[in-house]
Amino acid sequence: MAAGRRAPPEPGGGPVLLQGVFGAGPSPGAASCSLALTPRELQVRGPGGSCGGSSAGPDAALRLADCVGSAAFPAAPSAACFSLVCYPLRGPRWGSPARQRLERTFRVCLAPDAEGNLRIAQAWSRRIRELSVPVVPAQDERAHHAHEKVRDEDLSQWDTLVVMSGDGLLYEVVNGLMERPDWEETMKKPLCILPGGSGNALAASINHYAGNDHVAKKKLLMNCAFILCKGLHTQMDLVSLSTASGKRLFSFLGFGWGFISDVDIDSEKYRRLGNARFTLGTLQCLAKLRVYQGRLSYLPVGPEQGTSTPSSRDPPGTLPNGQAGPVPLGTEVSGGALPADSLLVPLCQPVPGHWTVVPEEEFVSVYAIYQSHLGTNLLMAPAAGLHDGCIHLFYLRAGISRLALLKIFLAMARGTHLDLNCPHLRYVPVRAFRLEPRTAAGIMTVDGEALACEPVQGQIHNRLCRVLTGS
Repeated sequence: MAAGRRAPPEPGGGPVLLQGVFGAGPSPGAASCSLALTPRELQVRGPGGSCGGSSAGPDAALRLADCVGSAAFPAAPSAACFSLVCYPLRGPRWGSPARQRLERTFRVCLAPDAEGNLRIAQAWSRRIRELSVPVVPAQDERAHHAHEKVRDEDLSQWDTLVVMSGDGLLYEVVNGLMERPDWEETMKKPLCILPGGSGNALAASINHYAGNDHVAKKKLLMNCAFILCKGLHTQMDLVSLSTASGKRLFSFLGFGWGFISDVDIDSEKYRRLGNARFTLGTLQCLAKLRVYQGRLSYLPVGPEQGTSTPSSRDPPGTLPNGQAGPVPLGTEVSGGALPADSLLVPLCQPVPGHWTVVPEEEFVSVYAIYQSHLGTNLLMAPAAGLHDGCIHLFYLRAGISRLALLKIFLAMARGTHLDLNCPHLRYVPVRAFRLEPRTAAGIMTVDGEALACEPVQGQIHNRLCRVLTGS
């Protein structure tokens, strides 16, 4: 995990690390100026000034957080120069500020020869580069380490949180951020995912949203690194999940129970195979295909898809007043409290009357996904977007053959699984859902991480965080 650095807001640059008098430009006749380099800025004073020792402060202070580079080079006849390029925020008295390019060059002629002056210039340039490094890496050392780090650490000096791993580590980061008392402000910082796991579903989804061709491995990493360099970001939905044991979790990818979750967790022992672990895990789970019993309920956005005619037992969703149509998201935030799940009732109560209860209670798999990709090579919800305000709910009813199930997953690589018109596969966009297993059997997962099998419900919260994207 890493973070894009920004200088802290408090004044003062800290202790002076380097100090000297140089020409205020590359030409031999440039006026002299005093420079003092601190951990946060390069302080510049005009002729006669003594930087770092006066309470009046420097004539100019170049923030190293705005610096993108520095270089040293020789200058005729026997001098040398070092320069730095910054992009400070500047703007009109009214309106939003914008970053503008600022380049400063200083002439070094302290040593009697060109070689000595170049060494001095190189020392200053090297130190400026070291102090303006844009990222600070943080190694994930143990389970839940990332969760604890982002929950407890002062994040005010960082602009962006970059996670280089699989989806599981980003899940830790998101939930750690949501446990902070200042979560509303912190969640405005963009998140960035660089694929370093085996599934890499969010990275594949962002690559898909950017309009790029389907790629994997190093090419996917390169595309995501390019997205990071562009620095463009947008909002992303999160889903709030509540369990019968009292946990509340926030998910950016998906929640599953049954076959898909079995494949995800059972294939962990083949993690060294990369994305191929899921192919091997699918074949193993097909050989021992299981059926799970439970009740599935949801608040739909519109009529179900995936069949040629709507089922009379699965009516379209309605508003409480009886009018068909989408239900407001109802994300309520007040006084730093977490957003209220206004579409849900406690798990101990029946679902509201305008919800749909699936009549079948035997399933092979249930999966609620909010991104386009379930994995690098699985385009599960082609219509999904980062902030479409929708949970894409898929469920497979019992009775499906192994061959039909295999065909669905092969077609999912192209995103054409719904075109098969399999009578056992249902897809419905929803705002909220509830799943109540009859027994604690099977594996539940959230964003690829295992969860205890128990009643769970969730609802979408629109545009709750930000993520770096290609456009």
